[in-house]
Amino acid sequence: MRRVLAVAVAAGLVLAAAACNGGTATPEPPPADRAAEPAPGDHQLTLTHDGKERTYLLHAPPTYDRTKPSALVVALHYYPGKGSSMQEMIGLDAIADRENVLVAYPDGLARGFNALTCCGTADDVGFLTTLTEHLVSSWGADPDRVYLTGISNGGDMSFRAAVEAAGVFAAIGVVSGGYIGPSAEQDDYVPKQPVSVITFIGGQDRYFDAFRSGVQTWQRRLDCRPTPAEPAGAPGVTRTDARCADGSDVTVYTLPEMGHSWPGATSGQLADADAGVRATELIWEFFSAHSRRS
Repeated sequence: MRRVLAVAVAAGLVLAAAACNGGTATPEPPPADRAAEPAPGDHQLTLTHDGKERTYLLHAPPTYDRTKPSALVVALHYYPGKGSSMQEMIGLDAIADRENVLVAYPDGLARGFNALTCCGTADDVGFLTTLTEHLVSSWGADPDRVYLTGISNGGDMSFRAAVEAAGVFAAIGVVSGGYIGPSAEQDDYVPKQPVSVITFIGGQDRYFDAFRSGVQTWQRRLDCRPTPAEPAGAPGVTRTDARCADGSDVTVYTLPEMGHSWPGATSGQLADADAGVRATELIWEFFSAHSRRS
């Protein structure tokens, strides 16, 4: 285990396929959230993936309309955590209501996601992929505007899904997490389709060196060309931008006084209201400028 508090990434579901028995099709039971009619509000939903019941919280804005495709953000919690804690901490629902965005907050099995260094053994890449497919087909999410964000364990999971579920997520927003661990040490462990990245790294985070090195490795492997660091937000906070050879972008915020936290959050276990920037607003601004590239 890399750390006591790490964000767990997760959420998933699979649509059951019909089985044939002696030429007679016997359908599997419907997904557990089949009874949940797409509508505005918060929905506690359950779906099955890889033989396991998975739970997630879905927030649909007041202006939600199933017939009008909406952007989708999947937000992954720290370890040990749960989706509702992520919802309360990052304040994304207010932006979702303003911008007409769906937000899913998956729960990791045993309160964690099977990310790059911990926490668990579940097929969370498959879970996130099938969750996304379900929300596209049943809730009208726009497949070209699906995004993934997370903190700590959830941030690590975001990098894993960006590589292993290439083509699903247009961009990821990683807070206090990194492109680290044994898989990330392999030179060919990169997305096969463009995935843009925005990340926030605290100078007082015990994993600062690993996170910074990881994003530099990501940029080197994808032939990204970073601009010089520029001041951003509070004194000492810097931002670098890079355009990569595949057309994706990488934006890195470095916050020298922040630890293992979500900058700008005012409540919650990993909140840091005084970090100098508001990560949630910046992540959405980045996401809204990056649709899926082929």
